Amino acid sequence: RNLLDRDTFSKSDPICVLYTQAIGNKEWREFGRTEVIDNTLNPDFVRKFIMDYFFEERENLRFDFYDVDSKSPNLSKHDFLGQMFCTLGEIVGSQGSRLEKPIVGIPGKKCGTVIVTAEELGCCRDSVLMQFCANKLDKKDFFGKSDPFLVFHRSNEDGSFTICHKTEVVKNTLNPVWQAFKISVRALCNGDYDRTIKVEVYDWDRDGSHDFIGEFTTSYRELSRGQSQFNVYEVINPKKKGKKKKYVNSGTVTLLSFLIETEVSFLDYIKGGTQINFTVAIDFTASNGNPSQPTSLHYMNPYQLNAYGMALRAVGEIIQDYDSDKMFPALGFGARLPPDGRVSHEFALNGNPQNPYCHGIDGVMEAYYRSLKSVQLYGPTNFAPVINHVARYAASVKDGSQYFVLLIITDGVISDMAQTKESIVNASKLPMSIIIVGVGPAEFDAMEELDGDVVRISSRGRFAERDIVQFVPFRDYVDRSGNHVLSMARLAKDVLAEIPEQFLSYMRVRGIKPSPAPPPYTPPIHVLQTQI
Repeated sequence: RNLLDRDTFSKSDPICVLYTQAIGNKEWREFGRTEVIDNTLNPDFVRKFIMDYFFEERENLRFDFYDVDSKSPNLSKHDFLGQMFCTLGEIVGSQGSRLEKPIVGIPGKKCGTVIVTAEELGCCRDSVLMQFCANKLDKKDFFGKSDPFLVFHRSNEDGSFTICHKTEVVKNTLNPVWQAFKISVRALCNGDYDRTIKVEVYDWDRDGSHDFIGEFTTSYRELSRGQSQFNVYEVINPKKKGKKKKYVNSGTVTLLSFLIETEVSFLDYIKGGTQINFTVAIDFTASNGNPSQPTSLHYMNPYQLNAYGMALRAVGEIIQDYDSDKMFPALGFGARLPPDGRVSHEFALNGNPQNPYCHGIDGVMEAYYRSLKSVQLYGPTNFAPVINHVARYAASVKDGSQYFVLLIITDGVISDMAQTKESIVNASKLPMSIIIVGVGPAEFDAMEELDGDVVRISSRGRFAERDIVQFVPFRDYVDRSGNHVLSMARLAKDVLAEIPEQFLSYMRVRGIKPSPAPPPYTPPIHVLQTQI
C-alpha cells in the first residue's frame, strides 16, 4: 500500500522479492519473486511463496520491493522501493496470521506499508477412522479355524507398495470383526485419493510364518463412500485362481464404517488468537559462583553473554513472536534480597513483586543484570515455588485462550525434588509447559528424571496427565569453534520442538477447539478500481 512513485509519466510497476537467511552465516538468499503488477502503488500480489514452518526455529525474512523498468532479471537495473524485515513466526503469531509493517530503507521518505498473510497448507491434515469385517475366509489351520488379520499398503510413485497399517489378530474365526482403527490420510494414500491401496488378509501363526489368505485393492475415494455395496471386496488368492477353474474367492471383506476427522494443528489455535505467555525463572544460588569472577556462570562479561543470557535469548527470541504484548514476567530463586537479606524462591528480577513484567527479551536481560548487582547468591535450589507461581496463572485460564511456558535456567542440583514432582504432576492438568536448561558442569540426573521422556513422572502414586517438561544441558550445545549463533539455534530447536505437541495434547484432552480466525483482510473498494 502507498508505494513510492518512481516513474515520471505513470505509476510504479512493482515486484516483491523474498529473501530468507541461513542460520549459521546470516547470508541472505533469494527465495522467490512475485509477478510484476503494472502501473499501481497499491499492488495485491497473487504469486504465493510456500515455505516450511517450524515453531522451534527462527526463520528471518526480508521483502524487497522494486519498480520494474525493463525485462532484465538483474535487480540492480530496477528502482529500489524499500524493504521490510520480519520473522515467519511474527507473521503466523499475528492476529489472523496477518502482519502489517512499514516499508523502510530509503532515508527521509515514507515508503508505504506491506501486508503479509500466512496460511497453513492443510491438504493432508485429515485422519480416517475405519472398521472392517470379513466373511467366509479360507480355513488355513489344521485343527481350528483361521486367525485372520489385515495388512494395508499404500502404493508409491514407482509402483512399489509400503506397509501403512496392520490390524489386530482375531482368533479362531472365518468371520472376524476387527476393531476400528485411525490412520492419517497421508499415511494411507499420501493425500492422493485415487492412488491404489492394497489390503492383504493373513492367517496368523505363532511361529511368524503367517499364511496368505488373499488380497484386494481399493482407493481412498472408493472407501470414502462408506458402508455400501461398493465396499464389499472379494479376497482373491492369485495362486489358487490360477490353478482352480472353479475358484470364486477366499472370502469377502466388508467396510463397516468410514469417518473423516480433520486434525487441528497448533497454528489453527494461534491463528484463532491463543496467546503463549512466556515466563522465565533464573537460578541465583551460590553454587553458580561469584558473579564478579570469570569462572562464575553468572559472570557479567562486557563482551559476550554468559550461559544464562545465551539460553534466555535463544529460547525467548522465538517465543516472543507468539505473545502479543511482549511483556514477560521474570523471576529469580535462591537469593537473599535487600534490604533485610531474606531468602526468596520467587522474586521479581525487576524488583517489583506487584508487577514482575519486563518488556521484551531485552527488558528481561536488563532486569537480570540489575538483579545480579543487588541480590546475594544463596540457596537452596527450590523449583516448586516458581512452578506454582506460573501454575496459579494457568489455573485461572483453562479455556484455551492462553498457554503458559516457563523457562527455568539452573546450574543443577535440586533441593526440593519431592515438592517439584508434586508441582509438575499438578501442572500437567493445566495449560502449561516447562523448559529446563541446565548450565554448568553438574550432574543433571534429577533433571532427566523430571523430563519424563523415559519414565512418566509421578508423585505420591499419581502420574502426570501429560509430559510437560523438556530438559536440555547447555554444555551439549557449546560450540568449540565459538559459533554461538548456530549452537543457540540448535538449543532453541531442541527445547521448543515438543511444545506444539504438548500444547495440542492439553487442548485435545480438554476438548477445546480453535477459535475461528478473524475474517481475512479485504482491501477497500476504491483501491481495486485503480487496477482495473
